[in-house]
Amino acid sequence: MNTIQILGVQIGCTNLTLACETIGGWVREKAKTYVCVAPVSTIVDCQRNENYKNIINRAGMVTPDGMPVVWLGKFKGSKVIQRTYGPDLMLALCEWGKDKGLKHFFYGGGEEVISILKNKLHEKFPGIKIVGTYSPPQMALDDIESPEVVAQINESQSDVIWVGLGSPKQDYWMHQHREKLQAPVLIGVGAAFDFLSGKKAQAPKWIQRSGLEWLFRLCCEPRRLWRRYLIGNSLFLYWLLKNALKAKFQKNVA
Repeated sequence: MNTIQILGVQIGCTNLTLACETIGGWVREKAKTYVCVAPVSTIVDCQRNENYKNIINRAGMVTPDGMPVVWLGKFKGSKVIQRTYGPDLMLALCEWGKDKGLKHFFYGGGEEVISILKNKLHEKFPGIKIVGTYSPPQMALDDIESPEVVAQINESQSDVIWVGLGSPKQDYWMHQHREKLQAPVLIGVGAAFDFLSGKKAQAPKWIQRSGLEWLFRLCCEPRRLWRRYLIGNSLFLYWLLKNALKAKFQKNVA
């Protein structure tokens, strides 16, 4: 898959169709990889932590989760890049894999959330194979899952493990557990469990397309998200401008 670089983060030039086909290929090949979704906040976090940037860049695929990331991809010349948002990717892959026997495991979320999510997916995709779920207790960033839970996940013989711990925790978790888990693909999908279960309100599609979903989420959860969006978005614009000016200066000197 072609990639574009945004502040040192390798973003896949992908869309929902290409992402599903790529993941399906990994399942057929029994590859062992993981998928990260990258909104602006993930790229900002990568600037603050080199180790985290390395974890993101080691992923088999990093999807453009936010519209600003998509716009930059188009500016850099990609003709296929489209927003490949965690909740949309989950629904698309459930649909894509329903008749192919794709087996899903869901890790993360509260017990009530994950139960509602499972029921809703069965209603939406009759015949979907959900082979297991696990709702972990609160975890620190570097916590390693118990051997018993790892064994439970492996015994499910899942093809895809959906990890809903939120970023950056889910990305660290996938990287730390990748070699312990037998499923070909781990996919971190942020708040997708909460959105698709109905626990949290999802922005209308027109707001998502406008690039203002961050404002909608900020209004819904101001105390939790103000730093991510007000400070993080400002830093993102600052670093983009700084890099652009640096590149222009170096070009003029050369």
